[in-house]
Amino acid sequence: MTLLFAPLGQTAQSLPDPDGKPADMTKPVKVFLIMGQSNTLEMGRVKGDKEGTLEHAVQKEKLYPFMVDDAGNWTKRQDVRNVHTMGSGGPGGRGGVRRNDWLTVSGGKIGIETGIGHHLGNALDEPVLILKSSIGNRSLGWDLLPPGSPRHEVETTDRKTGKKVTLVTPAYNDEVRYPSWTKGEVPEPPKHNWHAGLQYEGDVARAKKVLFELQKYYPGSLKLSGLPEFEVVGFFWWQGDKDRYNAAHSAMYGKNLVQLFKALRKEFNVPKAKMVVATLGQTNKDSATGNEKMIIDGMFAFADAHKGEAAVVYTNPISMGSSSNAHYGGNAKTYMNVGEAMGKAMVKLLKAGK
Repeated sequence: MTLLFAPLGQTAQSLPDPDGKPADMTKPVKVFLIMGQSNTLEMGRVKGDKEGTLEHAVQKEKLYPFMVDDAGNWTKRQDVRNVHTMGSGGPGGRGGVRRNDWLTVSGGKIGIETGIGHHLGNALDEPVLILKSSIGNRSLGWDLLPPGSPRHEVETTDRKTGKKVTLVTPAYNDEVRYPSWTKGEVPEPPKHNWHAGLQYEGDVARAKKVLFELQKYYPGSLKLSGLPEFEVVGFFWWQGDKDRYNAAHSAMYGKNLVQLFKALRKEFNVPKAKMVVATLGQTNKDSATGNEKMIIDGMFAFADAHKGEAAVVYTNPISMGSSSNAHYGGNAKTYMNVGEAMGKAMVKLLKAGK
């Protein structure tokens, strides 16, 4: 298990300013895949002089000094590529690449990839690709259910009647209408063309498409040199909000994480890839109850079972309030702090694995 948190701004002070130099392009691109739901998207506000924006944090609070140069402009890393592909549903779902640039601040929002990318770029000589493939409002127990996941039976209490009930969760590829049902019932067929794990399939396929066309997304990457063009070395996962509204999904969260890690390693043929998981910011591990307790306990159990291979970042101390379903009020410091902590955890895993 890895338990990481730091006082506000402490992790930021540990990073030097980017030197503006490109990576060593004689080496394969190191690929890090970000997956999850809407909190992995760009939700942190950039502009404005009010508390909670990135501009306020950098200019008024003097946090994250590596984010700006001496002239006060946003720095741009020439050694870290930032790509986001997004689509609804399976491989044929609508959507595509939404961002493809060097790591910098552009537009009105930032996400966890900013802090992640700065830590990885600082630690690695190789070219780094932060590849995000995710969309909002998806659950691990249903939409993102990985291949190999079986059905599970979970005993719980019905909130309306107070009676004990046994819920059944779907297996991967189950074509059922609802993400769980009462044992003994015959699950209804899907209303739309959907099955358990369809979003997982789509997110993986869209990430693979970017890697297949890597020259478009990492200019100058190796081609026909006799060396592999890229290597997937790590996965980042920040998710759980949708699962917390379903008792059965919450109870199975830890087991589903184990299967997700196994499935992703197999998908990309990377048996030694590392994984960093972040908890929901509003969840206090010492006082959590109900579904949120089951999810955070599942995350820590996953990391305990994969020591040296996976880490969990406890985000409650470094979140700036609000909750996951409200995207932490758009507070940029939450997204910077969580991203930095996740990047730092990945660097630690990579160094320990050498």
